[in-house]
Amino acid sequence: MSLISFHRFLIATAIVFCFGFAIWELMTWWASGELGALTLGGTFIALGGVLTFYLVRLRRFLGADTDSRSGQVPSTR
Repeated sequence: MSLISFHRFLIATAIVFCFGFAIWELMTWWASGELGALTLGGTFIALGGVLTFYLVRLRRFLGADTDSRSGQVPSTR
């Protein structure tokens, strides 16, 4: 397994953890009404979203998605 593949696996695991923990905290908030649980739930939803964006764009973040002739990232339009 290459280093990038292992990195993808770790990021995917972190995404699952973030969304799972967010669901757990939001269920705690729903049952008890604690503001801290709502805050943690929202924070981990946002964190899971950021990690999902990172995983989708990983090649661009690592610089592996460049055009070999110009050295520029190809446009997505």
